[in-house]
Amino acid sequence: MTDSPRSASATGPASTSSPLRVLHFVTGGFSGATQVAVDLAASGAQEAGMQTLLVLRSKRSTEAARVQALRDRGLDVELVPGWSHLATLWALWRVCQRWQPHLLVAHGFPEHLLGRWAGWWARVPLLVQVEHNSRERYSPWKLWQARRLSLHSARLVGVSEGVRQQLLKLGMPAEKTQAIPNGVNLAPFAVAGERDWAQRQPGIVMSARFARQKDHLTLLRALALLKARGLRPSLLLAGSGKPGYRRRAEAEAARLGLRDQVQFLGHHAGMPELLMSQRICVLATHYEGMPLALVEGMAAGCACVASDVAGVSEVLQSGHTGLLVPENDAQALADALQKVLEDEDFGARLGRAARERALQEHGLDLMRQRYAALFRSLAAQLSR
Repeated sequence: MTDSPRSASATGPASTSSPLRVLHFVTGGFSGATQVAVDLAASGAQEAGMQTLLVLRSKRSTEAARVQALRDRGLDVELVPGWSHLATLWALWRVCQRWQPHLLVAHGFPEHLLGRWAGWWARVPLLVQVEHNSRERYSPWKLWQARRLSLHSARLVGVSEGVRQQLLKLGMPAEKTQAIPNGVNLAPFAVAGERDWAQRQPGIVMSARFARQKDHLTLLRALALLKARGLRPSLLLAGSGKPGYRRRAEAEAARLGLRDQVQFLGHHAGMPELLMSQRICVLATHYEGMPLALVEGMAAGCACVASDVAGVSEVLQSGHTGLLVPENDAQALADALQKVLEDEDFGARLGRAARERALQEHGLDLMRQRYAALFRSLAAQLSR
């Protein structure tokens, strides 16, 4: 076995004088990992000397309309079955055999395991893992796979420094591991600075899929505490996800007597405008990698309140660009929200500082440039 990428002559893809062929493999569940892969595939498709293919692992939540919307944007998109790991591996191996990528970028868990196995068996020269969360379900068997595959990977990318540190704790090789922070498209938020704080609705937005990772229940319990204190802000919950988790949240809202305050919006296509119309963005969560939804709230000029977990704590500076509260603590979350709701000047200052931080450090163009530089530096190894 070797730690170095295999040569193009040994694997059969076109020479590196032809366009660099980059295949992005990610879940079709349209999570934050999916969004990052979509953004990178789109930027690569527009870059001279590069071709991209986006391969989605089909899920029950994979909506045909959203896949078609990606194709309508000009992206080359394929789906592989997700009903079993063997079916995914076989289908992705066949895609690699046919498309002959120079570089396969496998995003998220367990897709980075499946993607790199298929890429290795198809003799793709360069394999890259992108880890999107600071906490994943690594059983001993899956951790063995991740460590084994790291020997045959050109680079392991964490979407924040916290995620990179977690990769190192899992035993991944330090010399191959780096952090590339996520970024968002700032263009839809260009007018956020013109949205006067006093003219915004004093409501709360949380944009997050319904999943084990997210903590909608603690936010609902914090809202109930605010209600008992005489504060009744509206709560807009945007995101799809697993129906079972959404039903639990709906039942909790009903149990707490919050039906008249809470709206379950599902997938919401107009998130920039929604965020810019409200004062507060919340991310209640158990773990993160580098939360795109929170960065969008910052770019929108919202006062941001979030759980103090790895990934989030790198984005928000508590008391300056937002407020951090302990994970799973409804009392602390209610206290933070009350402070923002009652002190308009404080909330406005948080929103302005958050927007400035997002504009300076979390733009999509910066993320794209960093990945493009990585891909080209790795591709240069093929011609040595």
